[in-house]
Amino acid sequence: MVSQKCQYAIRAVFELAKRKGGGPVKISDIAEAQAIPPRFLEVILNQLRRAGFVHSRRGATGGYFLVRQPESMTVGEIVRFVEGPLAPVACMTDKSAGACALDGNCAFIGMWRRVAAAISEVYDSTSFQNLVDSAAAVRDKDLHLTYFI
Repeated sequence: MVSQKCQYAIRAVFELAKRKGGGPVKISDIAEAQAIPPRFLEVILNQLRRAGFVHSRRGATGGYFLVRQPESMTVGEIVRFVEGPLAPVACMTDKSAGACALDGNCAFIGMWRRVAAAISEVYDSTSFQNLVDSAAAVRDKDLHLTYFI
């Protein structure tokens, strides 16, 4: 499962991707648009800034903006930054190596590796531009609805 913190980080980067090119975005605007508690968002954005995903600008016209273009940033990068390695079970992470009683004799490890590879494929092949485009397509579809009585 993806933690709430990770979901907030993905949504914050998504909101910055949607607004790319429009100047810095205030925390309050991101928080309102993505339903994220502002104080929690502030912590997350500072972590993303220290990791080099976003920049910030101080002052009345300040806020946050993406360091890279949305098409070059993937969901997988953010998930791994917040959550660590993408592993469906704890025994697959470096931290728990050798901690499993079945280590070296596990019938499930092949399956777990395929699960991890599938999840990585989805996250790593989804750029924030893909998400922005998908949101625009959904919005445009909703605008073209015709109702008959």
